[in-house]
Amino acid sequence: MTKVSTTATETNLSRLWWQFFDWVAVVSWPKMALLCVFAFLLAGALHLPSIFYLAILATIVMKVLAGGKRRAEIAATAATERANVEALERRLLEAQIAVLQAQVEPHFLFNTLALIGQLIETDPPEAARIHKHLIEYLRSAVPQMRKGGGATLAEQIELSRAYLNIMQARMKERLKVTFEVPAVLNETGFPPMMLQSLVENAIKHGLEPKLEGGQISIRARLADEELIVEVVDNGVGFSPRANDGVGLANIRERLKVLYGGKAQLLIEVPPHGGTCASIHVPYKIIRK
Repeated sequence: MTKVSTTATETNLSRLWWQFFDWVAVVSWPKMALLCVFAFLLAGALHLPSIFYLAILATIVMKVLAGGKRRAEIAATAATERANVEALERRLLEAQIAVLQAQVEPHFLFNTLALIGQLIETDPPEAARIHKHLIEYLRSAVPQMRKGGGATLAEQIELSRAYLNIMQARMKERLKVTFEVPAVLNETGFPPMMLQSLVENAIKHGLEPKLEGGQISIRARLADEELIVEVVDNGVGFSPRANDGVGLANIRERLKVLYGGKAQLLIEVPPHGGTCASIHVPYKIIRK
């Protein structure tokens, strides 16, 4: 029992010594000088033995000779720990994004395949055209599903264009589409699959319920160092009191993960009716 107690005492003393040594290494010289003066005055007032003065001098010498090296070691250890924490945070963000993006699927795929199957019997050329558009969509969609935030606006426009080509083949004259995207914004960074989600939302909740269909406009512009991408439809409209569906909630969560508070999704009702959904993200050029 005595041996165990002695070992524990030695361990505690060793820990206290290194804590004191680390404190001496990082404390500023002005604070060190002030504390040493105070310690000398206290020692004189209390008539402490000379060894106390020697301890104060030894502390000063220790800071001069070893303080710089130990301070560098502490800084290096702290930097390594920060790097490890940042790496873990990045992996966590990547995992969160992967989970969120896994929810984004081309849910119209089976309907499109069924349509192709029907048209093979009645209109083979139209079936071939839709089949071509579907291949274009999948070639664009599958790689983007694996990306975190390194996609460009041009890639998102290409994906949405392929999707809308398929929807126009299904809805015929009930769907009209316009794009207003300046070429200068093509290489601007934009999160993958978000524009696609807005377009799908506009079709499903805005235009398909409307007997005569309508129009979708995809626009992009810069304002105050922000890229603003809008999907505007003249469908049945969006109730401001309605809760976000899975698609919109997914977009909001991914924007939060990717940009913190520097990005947002806005849902507005234009004066002429319908819905305007816009995504605001920091302006950034992606070099390919």
